[in-house]
Amino acid sequence: MLEPSTSKFASYVMLILTYLIGAVSMLVWMVFLFHGSLNLVNLGLGEIAGLGLNALLSLAFFIQHSVMLRRSFRRWLAKFIRAEYHGALFTIASGAALLILVVFWQKSAYVIATPQGIIRWLMRAVFILAILGFYWGFWALDSFDAFGLSPILNNLRGKDPPPMPFIVRGPYRWVRHPLYFFSLLLIWSCPDLSLDRLLYNVLWTTWIIVGSVFEERDLVADFGEPYRNYQRKVPMLIPWRIRTFR
Repeated sequence: MLEPSTSKFASYVMLILTYLIGAVSMLVWMVFLFHGSLNLVNLGLGEIAGLGLNALLSLAFFIQHSVMLRRSFRRWLAKFIRAEYHGALFTIASGAALLILVVFWQKSAYVIATPQGIIRWLMRAVFILAILGFYWGFWALDSFDAFGLSPILNNLRGKDPPPMPFIVRGPYRWVRHPLYFFSLLLIWSCPDLSLDRLLYNVLWTTWIIVGSVFEERDLVADFGEPYRNYQRKVPMLIPWRIRTFR
């Protein structure tokens, strides 16, 4: 076991790394979604090879993200690393995978659509509204821990983790996964649709849908019948009902 001083030092280092990598990766991802491929590293690949590399980069992120979220993986990880560090490690790994994707993403020479005028401005407005929707969704969760740092902070303060209540507020009254819904808006609101961006949009939309289904299973396991009732009354990804959940 680590000595208290060593444990505190490791906790502070983990906090700094997590905040840094998490914040930078989210900012870079937003720029990528708004602008399209940044073409930071041009490997000179052909069209098919470039698209293949892009698909592999996305697949690597999906596997890392999905595997590290599974409870079976965290039970295995607990044999080597203390549980309060698991959320921070997930953020660091996800941030690194996302940065690698953006840096090495290969731009396609084929442009499918570049709308101008009012359509372009409307799509840009959707992007801004989706970012505001993200903040609304985070606010609605109240104690949402975006970077997984609460266990480390609670350990440093000598506090037990608070219970996780099931509360429906904000955009969650219309859709069960508003953060995923706003992510889809961010993904599809870029007006410059090249072949590589279309590949990105399709792959990430598919992953979000599949990930939502798996997350639903965990939420049912956590909250039981109250969440099943919530499922029956509120759409999963698209807020197509006007009536709010109470």
